[in-house]
Formats: sequence, C-alpha cells, structure tokens
Amino acid sequence: MRPAAGPVKLGVSLGLWQDRPAGEALLTARAADELGYGELWVGEMATYDAFALATAVGLATGRIGLTVGPLAVTVRDPMMIAMGVASVSDLVGRPVDVAVGTSSPLVVEGWHGRSRARAATALREAVRALRPLLDGGRSDFAGECLSSRGYHLRLPAPRSELSVAAFGASAVRTAATADRMVLNLVTPASAARLVADLRTASEGPPPRVAAWVTAAVDPGREAVDRIRRGVVGYLAAPGYGEMFAEAGFGDVVEFARTRPHPRELLAAIPDGLLESVALLGDVGAVRERLGAYAEAGVDEVALVPVATDADPGGVATLRALAG
Repeated sequence: MRPAAGPVKLGVSLGLWQDRPAGEALLTARAADELGYGELWVGEMATYDAFALATAVGLATGRIGLTVGPLAVTVRDPMMIAMGVASVSDLVGRPVDVAVGTSSPLVVEGWHGRSRARAATALREAVRALRPLLDGGRSDFAGECLSSRGYHLRLPAPRSELSVAAFGASAVRTAATADRMVLNLVTPASAARLVADLRTASEGPPPRVAAWVTAAVDPGREAVDRIRRGVVGYLAAPGYGEMFAEAGFGDVVEFARTRPHPRELLAAIPDGLLESVALLGDVGAVRERLGAYAEAGVDEVALVPVATDADPGGVATLRALAG
C-alpha cells in the first residue's frame, strides 16, 4: 500500500507535541514506515536530541527515508551537523538527509543563549560549508559567521540531500542554492508566493518544495485544540501575522498584537484560521486541501499527524491518507 494523494508526494514529519509522551514519536515513525510513506522528517524541540531520535527511529523501522532537521545554524555548526548526519547514517545503515534553518528567538536566544544576529548570513554560509563535508571533503571555509578548517568525516560520507527551511526573502534565496526548500505553517496562497520567489531566485532548475502541514482526519476537539495552541505564537509574528490577515483573520492578528493573555487569545482563534494552515476534516476534504498545495507549486507534503488520546501517534490519520 502506497500513499496516494494526487499530484503531491506524501511524507511524514514527527509532531513532537509538547503535551504528549515523548516516546510517542516512535509510534508515529513505525506507522509511517509500515504504511509505506517514503520519508520521515525528524526535528528537534524540547525533548530528544534530533540525531539520537533519528538513530532510534532508524533502528525501529525498516525502509523509510530519514531527514534530520531543520537544525538551527546558529546553534549547530557545519562540522557538528555533518558528523551527526554521518553518525546516524552509519548506525542505521540507511541514507540520511538533512535540513537547516534559522529557528526562532525562543530556541536560539532563550534556550541556547546564542545570538541570532545575522542568522540569514549564517544560513547561507552553512549551506556552502556543509556541501563538501557531507560529500566527504575536507572543510576549508571561512565566512563572516561560520568557519571550519581541516575536518573531514572519518565515517562514510552520507552525501545527503540538503534542504533549507524558508519563509523570508533571504532564506528563499539561500534555498535556491540547495536541493529542496521546506515550508512550515503556510497557507496555499503564501506557499505559491514563496514558490514563485524560489523560481525567480534559482539560476537553473529550481529545487523541489516541501511543506510541513499539520493533519487530522475526522478530528475531535482535542486535535483541533492542539493545533490551536500550536499557532498562538505565530499570530503576532512579522510575516505570519500578515499571512493570516490575508487569509481573512486580520481581527485576530490585531488582537494578538495587543499581547492579550494566552487564554484570551486561544479563545479568539476560530477553527477557520486553523483550517487555513492545516489539513482538517474527512478524507475527501483533506485530499482537496492537498490539491490546493499542489496547485501552489508544492511538490511534497510532510504530514504532521496530530496525536491525541483517541489517536495515539496520529496513526489513524496516517492510515486514512495512505490508501
């Protein structure tokens, strides 16, 4: 049984839901593998280290392709990333790809105590520095933010495909030099603009475009509320706020920018706002929404299945969309 959703290729991204058991990620991973999804994205939040989790996933699954990241380039340097990817690939005996991005001020500055200044430059330099390292070459790069000299992998070179997480103009230009651009929390209209920008920035054939999209087939209230909590932090953010306003939720964005109590903001978010950036409804509605992303120029959708008490690991959602 292979995933079939029209013109877009389906993969899976681990949700890493903060209010669910951390080990549930392995349940999602095993289901994605058993159901025939071709790729699993292994990110990093507040629980498992991404490389440790990717190794555990690789050992618990049989064939699904792994992509680690996006990893924050102002937290992990190119040598660390290359060594980590090569380690996972060697330990699980499977090709492993990698994605990089700039992450958020909360993660970089708050949790790690690192500066996020010039993150766009660091992202561009990380892509340049990672290419030879992932191919087994010796590092010889000195940029304005990042540098590495004299290191080469002692493990077999993973020769990973390199993806760049993008939303702003500078990141899109960097993604144009990579193998793939990955988008997160975008409406189809916003995705279409970013795809157009990528094509303009690309000197040759543009990279493929993947989008992480939260999904819940026949969702109950727990699933909808979990997605609602997930968008709260984006409503007032530059760029994201404008995206939601364009989708018809300018009043919610204005309210978010007054910095209300989180409970008040949660109560003000309508289900329609969630539906603008997520895959919610019955199978037919979800497939129709996948078609909207395909029409926007998205090549691959990584389903982020919502885990709930009624659907641990989001397995039922993955099963519904795999047929």
